[in-house]
Parts: sequence; C-alpha cells; structure tokens
Amino acid sequence: MKRIAVLTSGGDAPGMNAAIRAVVEQALHHGIEVYGVYYGFKGLVEGNMRMLGVNDVSKNIKLGGTFLYSARYPEFKEEAIQKIAIKQMERQQIDGLIVIGGDGSFQGALSLTKLGFPAIGIPGTIDNDIPATEYTIGFDSAVSVALDAIDKISDTASSHNRTFVVEVMGRHAGDIAIWAGVASGADAILIPESDYNLEDIVESVEKGRRSGKDYSLIILAEGVESVEDFVEDYKKLAPHQEVRGIALSHIQRGGSPTARDRVFATLMGARAVDMLLDGKEGIYLGIRNEQLATFDIVQALQSKEHTVRADLIQLNKTLTQR
Repeated sequence: MKRIAVLTSGGDAPGMNAAIRAVVEQALHHGIEVYGVYYGFKGLVEGNMRMLGVNDVSKNIKLGGTFLYSARYPEFKEEAIQKIAIKQMERQQIDGLIVIGGDGSFQGALSLTKLGFPAIGIPGTIDNDIPATEYTIGFDSAVSVALDAIDKISDTASSHNRTFVVEVMGRHAGDIAIWAGVASGADAILIPESDYNLEDIVESVEKGRRSGKDYSLIILAEGVESVEDFVEDYKKLAPHQEVRGIALSHIQRGGSPTARDRVFATLMGARAVDMLLDGKEGIYLGIRNEQLATFDIVQALQSKEHTVRADLIQLNKTLTQR
C-alpha cells in the first residue's frame, strides 16, 4: 500500500482525534501517505479529502469531537453510492480505508469490503454498545463528564433535600448509566437491559431518607424513557418528595478525552494501519481483558445482544438495600 484514508462517522466521541493521529503517524512511519476524509461517508462520496501530515494531527490529540467532522449519510446503504465512493478513492490512488465510528459506520466499512475495497473499523462511540469489544473510544470520557455533572447536582440536591433524576446518554445501552451510577453512589440505576419496579425504587429512596440520607439520586439511561415521563410517574407515588429531573444530553460527548480514551485510541489507530498492511479487511479493533483484540465486522453486525456489567448492577442494589 502507498496511500490510505481515514474517516469518522456517526456520533462524535472524545478520543477520535487521538485515533486519527495514531493512524497518520503509524502510516508515515511505514512510508505511507494518509488522506483525511471530511464529513464521513458523505465526504467520501463527494471526494472531500486531503492529505494529512504530522502538524495536522498532533495538536488535536487533546481535543474532543473530531476535526474531520462527521455527518449522517443513510444514502450510503445503496450499492451505487458505495461504488461512487470507491471510484473517488481510486481517483486519489487510495488503497485502503480506516473507519472510526459505531455499528452504522461498520456497516459502511463492510459494504466497501464486500465490493473489493479493504476497510478496517475502529469502535468510536460513547455508548459502548459495539458487540464483542469491552470498550469503545469515548466511553470513558463520557462517563467522566457525566460523573462530574452528577457530583455537582448532588451538591445542590443535598442542600435542598431533593431527589434528583439524572438522564444520561447511551442510546439503547445502559453502560454510561451503570458506571456513572455506581461511581456516584446512586440510589437506583435504570437501564434498558433490565426491568424495574417504580414502587421498589420509591421505597428504596424512602429507606435511604429514613436512614439519614439528606438527598437522593436516580440515574436514568435514555433508552429506558425520558426523564420528564419518569419524573411525572415518580411524583405520583411520592408526592411528598421534592423531585427534579435533568437530562445531561450532549455535554457528555464534549470535552477533552481522558488518558484511557487517548491511549486505547492510539493503540487501535496504530494497529489498524498494521492490519491493512497485513492484508486484513472486514475486521475491527477492540479491547478484551485490557488487551487489543480483533473481531469480525459481520459477526458484530449480526449480533443484537449487548451485555452489560451485571456485577455492577448487583453491587449497586446490594449497597442501596437498607
């Protein structure tokens, strides 16, 4: 290979810039040129790309988001559009592509591979919902941002003896809620992967108050229901409690990536280049037992099951039983 390309697609995630930087630096180490594709698969089809150098990427490692930008582009599902993208890369003499994003982005990478153009995936999503890998780029940063906000909310909740319901992101996965909830000592954690009984939650909060706790905290994953709907139902069972709800929303995507996100993003970015050079395609990098691992994109896309840390859920329930 003489030249490769890299793009970011789907929702942005802290650490994407670190992955891009690693791709560029590793490729240059092997004497390979790297083209950055702007605005994801949309930019790929439009030929919106340019060569990247060390100065383009080194200063961005500490920044959240993605300097290559991202865009939703459902049209890429069409084979005719995919072939246009390949033509654009062939016009620039690009031999392989690295795609940083979530499951939708992996679908695009797989489509190109099926058409004979080699592509490697790097999981970049705060939701941590890619099958097989235990960790996706951006998850640790999102949890840290959420936890910082929850700690601040706890301060004001304590000052007014309030019950706060905090909605965190995660799409259909409860990982952010679990980790932020356990780290903040929440009274209850609600996730899409597990059913809950509202009466039990109200009783748990009441027990905490009777035990001397001066505020209560409930962490709600967005995939369960909206915080407005939950608070409305909660107030009906606990009219004497002063309840507030807040959705942290997109602040969880922003901010400087944590060291963990930067390190794993760097490991994945460098290894993705090596995978292309070794003739690999249709795979993605991930983490298993704190080590880099490779997984098949087809299996990831076919798997609908998302596993969460059941031990953390049980731990939270045990610690809040009074």
